[in-house]
Amino acid sequence: MRLDFSDTTNKDGILQLIETELGYPDGYITGDATRLAKFTSLVNRSISSAWDIIFDVAYGWQPDDINHTDYPIQFFNLVLGQRDYSFTNTEDGQEIYEILKVAVKDPSGVFHELKSLDQQARQSGNNDVSSFIDGQNTMGTPTRYDKTATGIFLDPIPNYSSALGVKIMVQREGSYFTTTDTTKKPGFDGRYHEWCVIEPCYKIARANKLSDVERFKRDMQEMEQKIRDGYGRRDRDMFRRLQANVEETQ
Repeated sequence: MRLDFSDTTNKDGILQLIETELGYPDGYITGDATRLAKFTSLVNRSISSAWDIIFDVAYGWQPDDINHTDYPIQFFNLVLGQRDYSFTNTEDGQEIYEILKVAVKDPSGVFHELKSLDQQARQSGNNDVSSFIDGQNTMGTPTRYDKTATGIFLDPIPNYSSALGVKIMVQREGSYFTTTDTTKKPGFDGRYHEWCVIEPCYKIARANKLSDVERFKRDMQEMEQKIRDGYGRRDRDMFRRLQANVEETQ
């Protein structure tokens, strides 16, 4: 069941369920501006932690908050002679958690996926990173990229410009509530919306040493496992392969 943020009529919004679970009187949260702001913040933190869990188990089906109005694919201009491009936020202002894939247009306008390398890793036969660090600034059509800090570094350095010529696929933060929201819902699977009730209750119970803290903790652990199980099997139409973990030795 999907939950509205606040439903003062039917009393089954997230804020109203928190009031019930904590034994607060009707309107205790929504009827006071300070408490409303405090609990809005707590619910937003629960949204963030829910996405942490979801991203941790997601495999083939890349999840994204359904409240966002676009897909988690961003386009940026490719600039002649520019190797590094910084990506801290999407075009709509959401924080980027992870860059999953990068593609660049070639001079004819066709996108090609780039190979990911780590320029700080030890160089080996299949990890030639010299062109990133040799200072020669070789130019051409990018075929590889490195992720460092908040940006990507292309190699070779582009010898042409291309409008919206860089495409990155990302994981990004969820869409959060404001104190004036009512019918807006969390942007993940409605079967797990109760997480946004349980986790704030647990944090309040823990901070105030309430007797229900262990119950909320147990409920939270059970709901976390449900989220992991649910999102962990969403790619059942994909074939999973075992991959060897290759590590360098001294």
